[in-house]
Amino acid sequence: MRYLHTMLRVADPEAAVRFFTLMGLKETRRMENTAGRYTLIFLAADEDFRGDGERGDAEVELTYNWRPEDGSAPEVYTGGRNFGHVAYRVEDIYETCARLQASGVTINRPPRDGHMAFVRSPDGISIELLQKGDRKAPAEPWASMPNTGEW
Repeated sequence: MRYLHTMLRVADPEAAVRFFTLMGLKETRRMENTAGRYTLIFLAADEDFRGDGERGDAEVELTYNWRPEDGSAPEVYTGGRNFGHVAYRVEDIYETCARLQASGVTINRPPRDGHMAFVRSPDGISIELLQKGDRKAPAEPWASMPNTGEW
């Protein structure tokens, strides 16, 4: 058995792609199904990326269901009770959080321990960031930063 991908439903595909690209993922491929009225966008981390148009070793699949043909409001998605989070290992947790925060992303659970942080995608998906290798020494502003919202 081999892990392939995690599917996340999104309300604004371009906002979701910007967010995951900011985190460091690359779009591998995109498929539009006009009959089914949906778009699938696949993204992978550098170590899983095999090239444009190629399936990554492990991916995030963003599913965008188009607005209904009758013009009614699109379905609103909320987190499922059995879905926790998507996790990524990062080279430098402090640099990653600083870059995300500088771009307007809220750090919901700061990396006070030099090891773990949580942020949320534009669709409210909880994303865990884990430091690659050993924990970093506690450092400001992260060491004293409180949690914000849910994570």
